[in-house]
Amino acid sequence: MLLDRAATLDRVDELTDQAAEQGAQLVVFPEAFVPGPPVWIDALPVGDDAEWHALLMRESVTVPGLACDRLAAAARRASAVLSVGVNEREEHGGTVYNAVLTFGPDGKLLGRHRKLIPTHAERLVWGMGDGSDLNVLDTPAGRLASLICWENYMPLARFHLYAQGPEVWLAPTLATADFWVASMRHIAREGGCFVLGVAHVMHPDWLPESIPDATPLREDAAQFDGWLLEGYSVIVAPTGEPLAGPLVRERGILIADLDLGSLPARKRLFDATGHYNRPDVFRLMVDDSPKRSVVVEPFSADH
Repeated sequence: MLLDRAATLDRVDELTDQAAEQGAQLVVFPEAFVPGPPVWIDALPVGDDAEWHALLMRESVTVPGLACDRLAAAARRASAVLSVGVNEREEHGGTVYNAVLTFGPDGKLLGRHRKLIPTHAERLVWGMGDGSDLNVLDTPAGRLASLICWENYMPLARFHLYAQGPEVWLAPTLATADFWVASMRHIAREGGCFVLGVAHVMHPDWLPESIPDATPLREDAAQFDGWLLEGYSVIVAPTGEPLAGPLVRERGILIADLDLGSLPARKRLFDATGHYNRPDVFRLMVDDSPKRSVVVEPFSADH
């Protein structure tokens, strides 16, 4: 259900349970899955999108909050690491962020990453993240790196994460096209890691049943002809070869066995931030401090 937080959380529950029944220890959802992606900015002829945005704000996720509790419970029930793309905002904030939330099998929130820079028209919807959450997470399913959609085309962001030794690279996306699979294969070879490119699939015929009755915007969606989002989810080995997928124009769950023990042999051939790097020629500086709008400091009588 597009722009319905409760309904998309129900869908997370359902699909996570199905994946766990197939033995999944890591379950990954697409970009902005809860409460759904802002498809109107590129695809739908809506004109003034203020009403769509207001609905997105209302249905977005706060951290912490009840939606986080639901996601944590899904991870615990599945005994799996769970990574979910969400539209996120501060409890009393007026800006929506494109974020990935990762939970451990015990339901603990292991990390939140906000997209560094929204792409093109996405800047009408999402704010910018910062370098404070650009890190690799140690999890029972391996060391996880996450970049969202076209963040994966930021060479310095990739290099920063490569230097932290990721084993599994998560790439939730709205870039649903064949070129995305080529990008995932490149990152797998460059990073010497497994890559999970996870994408939406959406057809306008599904939208009438996927847009809440409460919104008067259903007629806008009905005007679109053709696929809104075509999928192209894929799981790629460090060699660049697909292990599962791509899954195109159909709903489904991709499953693959990831042999993390095979990674050191791959790094023997190419280590982008190690023996195949030239730190005497190139150097990357990263500011990982949070960029807060307000910093409250105690008052001092000396000032």
